Amino acid sequence: MSPQVFLTIILVIIAIDFLFEQFLDYLNLKQPRKLPALLEGIYEQEKYEQSIAYHKAQTNFSFITSTFSFVLTFVVISSGLFGSLDGWLRGFFSHEITISLAFVGIIFLVSDIINLPFQLYSTFVIEEKFDFNKMTPKLFVIDKLKGYLLGLLLGGLILSILLALIIYLGQSFWIYFFVVICLFLLLMNMFYTSWILPLFNKLTPLEEGPLKTAIENYAAKVAFPLDHIMVIDGSKRSNKANAFFSGLGKKKKIVLYDTLVKHHTEEELVAVLAHEVGHYKKKHIVTGFALSLVQIGVMLFIMSLLIFNPILSEALGASQLSIPVNLIAFGILYSPISKIAGILMQMVSRKNEYEADAYAANTYHASALIDALKKLSVNNLSNLVPHQLYVFFHYSHPPLLQRLKALHALSRSKN
Repeated sequence: MSPQVFLTIILVIIAIDFLFEQFLDYLNLKQPRKLPALLEGIYEQEKYEQSIAYHKAQTNFSFITSTFSFVLTFVVISSGLFGSLDGWLRGFFSHEITISLAFVGIIFLVSDIINLPFQLYSTFVIEEKFDFNKMTPKLFVIDKLKGYLLGLLLGGLILSILLALIIYLGQSFWIYFFVVICLFLLLMNMFYTSWILPLFNKLTPLEEGPLKTAIENYAAKVAFPLDHIMVIDGSKRSNKANAFFSGLGKKKKIVLYDTLVKHHTEEELVAVLAHEVGHYKKKHIVTGFALSLVQIGVMLFIMSLLIFNPILSEALGASQLSIPVNLIAFGILYSPISKIAGILMQMVSRKNEYEADAYAANTYHASALIDALKKLSVNNLSNLVPHQLYVFFHYSHPPLLQRLKALHALSRSKN
């Protein structure tokens, strides 16, 4: 294919993706807001109206940001600015790795600066208006600087390895880089909570008391290999709540957001953790990790077929084969496949959530999990009636209504 054909395909993919996402957002925004009987009483009327307003604010702001991003991306690609940047950098550097690192670094930095006003508005206007934001401007800046440093160290290391393998090994690079990514993701799964998370948040052991005893008793009951129970200071950035566990092998670390501990009863907290234990017991973590590696392997193989194509570089305005320009072109060309893979992964994820809910209901109390899910939805101003098509494409968890129906059906079957 000629450069012009490749360019047309790339621009069409970008346009279709943008229009389709706007269509989904429109459907979700216009979805009727009348609550089904099972969801009535979860929100007080004032709180429910606030959740609707929050959803509208997010959707309208998303339309502005995505439109801006689409127009900017379309202009940059169609005008050949990526190729021009590559040519400019070749006047300063001679080695392909140095050129590529500089190229990616400039794109990342310029993109982040352009998006900075949107990030600030989202955090300090929208999230502030609905009483979620607890981040100060100082913390925002500190997080940014830490993120840059981490991206420079980890991102730069991984990108350098990828570029070196591409340049020195040719088309077979994908096999060796796949091994590198497997090891990297394995280390991140094992040590993220110990090494990375403390750079941004403070984790403290859960204090002795009824909650810790209840969690330990439940873990012992279901033979869950509990190592530590930590509380993370999530409230310094947001009032939203969450919980997760980390680590591979026999020892697991449970992490509770302090906002979760503050707003939930002891039974509700144990039920939430029982749900997380369900993921472990049902092997969801391992299978999810394996599926992710399969996706990465397929992506790298397809990348190896396109990364050395000089026509792709010309399509984006380069005068010669450019690895960093081809990485951008590949990312766009691969996006439809990535979208399909993402849909399949979300379908698996939603199925896993039902299974984890059922595990928590069977090993603990369904009623406690129901209460916890309701309270989480209210505190996070969740959209209780999302459009089904939006759920299909974007939700990794089933909507609250479907989860409650499944839990009530399970309770009835046990009685």
